Amino acid sequence: MLRIHRAWAVAAVTFLVLIAAATFRSSFGVMVVPLESDFGWPRSATSLAVSVNLVVYGLSAPFAAALMERFGVRRIAALSMAFIAIGTGLTIYMQHSWQLVVLWGLVVGLGTGGTALVFGSLIVNRWFVTRRGLVLGIIGTAYATGQLAFLPLISRAIEASSWRAASAIIAGLCLLVIPLIIVVLRDRPSDVGLRPYGATGEASTTEQAANSTGSGWKAAASAITALRQASRTRAFWLLAGTFFICGWTTNGIISTHFVPAAHDHGMGATTAAGLLAIVGVFDIIGTIGSGWLTDRFDPRILLGVYYALRGIALLAVPFILGPDVEPPIIVIMILFGLDWVATVPPTVTLCRQAFGIETGAIVFGWVFASHMIGAGASAAVSGALHEALGDYASAWYLAGALAILAAGACAWIPRAAALPDNPPLAAPDPHATR
Repeated sequence: MLRIHRAWAVAAVTFLVLIAAATFRSSFGVMVVPLESDFGWPRSATSLAVSVNLVVYGLSAPFAAALMERFGVRRIAALSMAFIAIGTGLTIYMQHSWQLVVLWGLVVGLGTGGTALVFGSLIVNRWFVTRRGLVLGIIGTAYATGQLAFLPLISRAIEASSWRAASAIIAGLCLLVIPLIIVVLRDRPSDVGLRPYGATGEASTTEQAANSTGSGWKAAASAITALRQASRTRAFWLLAGTFFICGWTTNGIISTHFVPAAHDHGMGATTAAGLLAIVGVFDIIGTIGSGWLTDRFDPRILLGVYYALRGIALLAVPFILGPDVEPPIIVIMILFGLDWVATVPPTVTLCRQAFGIETGAIVFGWVFASHMIGAGASAAVSGALHEALGDYASAWYLAGALAILAAGACAWIPRAAALPDNPPLAAPDPHATR
């Protein structure tokens, strides 16, 4: 009888966790206009809440990775889902814009930070030796899958009822995932007497590791130590800088402002959400394909191609966006989809190559934080440009230029180890069980 390695079940639950978190993030765009209409808030108020969410989401990711080392992946993932459910659920009762900033920005931001792609990369690096790139690609499609499966549902719920119905859907989805986390997820294969998928030969030190001991503060401090030492390398700054632009050109402008921009051109919200669903379809293809390619080709070249294509697509948007769905905008949305999360497998691989498996996950947390800071800055700047100039054209041009800049910068990313022999970035805990 063929037995399926538990790594695949763990990866499946990780995928579902990321889908639940992604459903909230993909709902930004379709909820902005209804919130503004309901409460009379300006675009700057909703953009501020989105910006705070994205920045908190990004900055909490490296600390979440460190806390997972201390308290375990399962506990942090379950707690994060609870935060997202509470934050989105309570928005139903809010009356003031500052409450949106607290709930969307801080509470949900912390929850999504604990279930960021850092969480996915840590699971993949621990549970898989072979097929890492492919599994990272599959997990990376969670955002697209959540967008594809739930964004039209959320949009229809808003049209049929209100944005409050959409908030209830997101909160309920997150609550449903928590039991699966508790039952299926484990920190490492050794916790259930297994080796990682594809492992051969003698077990490595990393494979035999256990969660660290000590306080949560000490675990969080290790994330700061990792940042301090990684920041001395060129690899870190180039990876963080290009991923900053990645966030600017995806979550920051497209997820947050594409539907409002389409609305400005006379396109309905459901139609615009349907275009984002196209992004979701092709993101699944592009991200899985990127994972497959990352196992076989230089990840720096892949990143350069992805950013260049994205830049071209962004520069084209102001010329082709209109009230109707024409073939050119469909082509652009396909391009967005093919390289939306395709940047993740090469970036995770370069972090692992430069900083090792365990510390590479924390370093990727900081690189990912840069991604979300870029997204938050983009959401705020794009909203401000819209208020000042009356449209989004300058925001699209700025995003396209940054993507082209990132494409060129990828050639300078070192592929070799940034530190000799990949030593641990954080000082080992003398009380840890290893």
